[in-house]
Amino acid sequence: MCGVVALFLKDSTLNSRLGTLFAPMLTAMCDRGPDSAGFAVYSAAAPNAVKITVRGPQDCEFADIVHRLEVSGAQPTHVVRGTHLVLTVPVTQAEPVLKQIAAMPELIVVSTGRSMEIYKEVGRPDRVAKRFGLDAMAGTHAIGHTRMATESAVTTDGAHPFSTGTDQCLVHNGSLSNHNALRRELIREGLSFQTENDTEVAAGYMSWRMQQGDSLEQTLNSSLGALDGFYTFVVGTESGFGVLRDPIACKPAVMAETDRWVAFGTEYRALVDLPGIDAARVWEPVPAKAYLWERH
Repeated sequence: MCGVVALFLKDSTLNSRLGTLFAPMLTAMCDRGPDSAGFAVYSAAAPNAVKITVRGPQDCEFADIVHRLEVSGAQPTHVVRGTHLVLTVPVTQAEPVLKQIAAMPELIVVSTGRSMEIYKEVGRPDRVAKRFGLDAMAGTHAIGHTRMATESAVTTDGAHPFSTGTDQCLVHNGSLSNHNALRRELIREGLSFQTENDTEVAAGYMSWRMQQGDSLEQTLNSSLGALDGFYTFVVGTESGFGVLRDPIACKPAVMAETDRWVAFGTEYRALVDLPGIDAARVWEPVPAKAYLWERH
């Protein structure tokens, strides 16, 4: 099952409404994935800074954790949303801060990037969205996922999106058949993984290809040969997002576009509340074809 949604705003006057527009898309997919949900939001990047999104236990004292961090120069700013802490630190301090967080066993780094923040938890997608205040968030684009855990335990670790590169994330509806073999290859290339989820392997593969210099389009096209199974991928980067379905394309998918936005949904009902949907171009993504929207 699982539900996937994405919204890319072409009209910057809509940026302040990103969360208001996107939250109903995510909650519309509740019955496709009631076990857990997550979303990535891309917002304005702070100059010469990195955002580090960290997840902690329900009773985590984030204020104490921020106080314990040793940072040279300007102290990090931070925002707490539910079980997640978003630290904004100078670029030069990102690695030292990440090393300190790695030494705190109660914390898990969910994502890093100039503009991306990722939030995910176990629970109904509408409640997860409300817990993190999704409807109040602003930004340029967002990608979300509702999960029905058919192959693994219902845990927050298994929830999407997965991020294995700076400002990169991936959500996935489907199942991969060669992820264990590919995981071993990527580990030999220096990548590490936090879970056994096949989607994290796909995210790792795409991050690795882009680290080698491939564009997002080249990465998606190479995935057709490297990843076996049935899938619909939505990949996020700082500048935009891409969509790819496997050559058989048995998983449902629909896209819509106007001069103000581009949207993706596992089902059309996720798109019906978007402004101007009545006049939008609506289509089903072609199998084995990469679709991309990016700002340059």
